[in-house]
Amino acid sequence: MSHENIPQIPDLGQRTDEITIYAGPCSVESAEQFDEVAQCVKDLGLHWVRGGAFKPRTNPHSFQGLGEEALKIMRDAGERYGLLTLTEVMDSAHCDLVHSYVDGLQVGARNFQNFSLLKKIGQVTADSHKMVLYKRGFAGTVAEWLAACDYISDCGNDNIVLCERGIRTFETATRFTLDIAAVPVIHKQSLFPVCIDVSHPAGQRDLVPSLAKAAVAAGADSLMIEVHPNPPSALSDGPQQLTPAQFETLVGELRQIAEVLGKRIV
Repeated sequence: MSHENIPQIPDLGQRTDEITIYAGPCSVESAEQFDEVAQCVKDLGLHWVRGGAFKPRTNPHSFQGLGEEALKIMRDAGERYGLLTLTEVMDSAHCDLVHSYVDGLQVGARNFQNFSLLKKIGQVTADSHKMVLYKRGFAGTVAEWLAACDYISDCGNDNIVLCERGIRTFETATRFTLDIAAVPVIHKQSLFPVCIDVSHPAGQRDLVPSLAKAAVAAGADSLMIEVHPNPPSALSDGPQQLTPAQFETLVGELRQIAEVLGKRIV
């Protein structure tokens, strides 16, 4: 897949003045749905579109994703709109398949300490050096998070972005509690870039803009924001997904904050 003139996520130790946004629906539901979001991402001058192909759901009867069909939809949209693509890998058996379709591989919170999966991802991406977005677990400490990165890097790929997606606490007002302090802490303790998934800790779309602005102000290197053409009809996580119009407004506001900090949104 050719993506000329598209900035790549910086490798380990190469933080820049750019703040990358990974935007897209929680689940890839159809080519039409995904294309509408990809068009929005492209029109805003952003470079990454994301979506779920294999969905880890708490309830086994919930929508589990389209699997390889979703990967094909993502690949085709990425080529059509000149975007880089990102999706989650749930199982070691899927690593080679997912790697063959997308530009970035995500490790979800439920697989935070699935060490066999982390090693397999490191092996599969060793030559391509594709970015691995590694999410913090529900109850994982920063020390555990950083230590587990070695399962990926020791197998040949240190192009890792750490993603804070909220931790489980006593608080129920939000879906999870966003540990915004993870940004400066990770920057202090490692050279890895830090992403903030602002959708999952919010759980409600009206809270997403505030968390996104806080993440940029705290120094996050990238943000993950869920966007869906029609959130009420979404097959997963509809309440926390922004419409394309809401996302466009938010990106404009984030660009103003980034400019104050001498950074730019890409």
